[in-house]
Amino acid sequence: MKQRLLMTSAVLTLAAAPAVAGGISEPVTAPAPVPVAVAPAPVHTGGDWTGFYAGASLGYGQLEAEGFSDDTEDYTYGLHAGYLYDLGAFVLGGELEYDATEITDAATGINLDGVARAKVRAGYDAGQWLPYVTAGAAQAYTSGGLEADDTGYFAGLGVDYQVTPGIRVGAEVLRHQFDDFNGGGTDIEATTASLRVGFTF
Repeated sequence: MKQRLLMTSAVLTLAAAPAVAGGISEPVTAPAPVPVAVAPAPVHTGGDWTGFYAGASLGYGQLEAEGFSDDTEDYTYGLHAGYLYDLGAFVLGGELEYDATEITDAATGINLDGVARAKVRAGYDAGQWLPYVTAGAAQAYTSGGLEADDTGYFAGLGVDYQVTPGIRVGAEVLRHQFDDFNGGGTDIEATTASLRVGFTF
């Protein structure tokens, strides 16, 4: 009986040995990879300036030329229309504008009746603000002491502000140059500063 118990105990010990020694083991599960946080790509938070617009302006202008009096200046008022395309950080567009003026030179009797402009505009989309540069061709119309029209060029700076998605206000300063105006040998320079309001559609 004692021998039988010893044999049974030995058999049980041998049967349990592989499990204890790791002969039968649970499968090892690899830990799940830890997700790596990726920073989101920078997103431009500017406004939307794309579209057609039209509006009006009120300003002040001054003429400078040899033989002109020093106070050849007065009010300007006009209409403009154009289109802007928002590229994200930058805005490009074109504009047509006509300003009538009350400017008369007392020394020569020349009246500057108006200036028409074809503009190219390039600006930076700063949300509701759009600072920009502009340049292009200008056509000046005179009467009184000189009834003529002649083509020149201009360049300037401006800024627009979106009051609402459909309304914008702004300011603009332009410097004009008319070389050898009407073939008379006189170079005329003009500076205008204006306040503008526009409506998008």
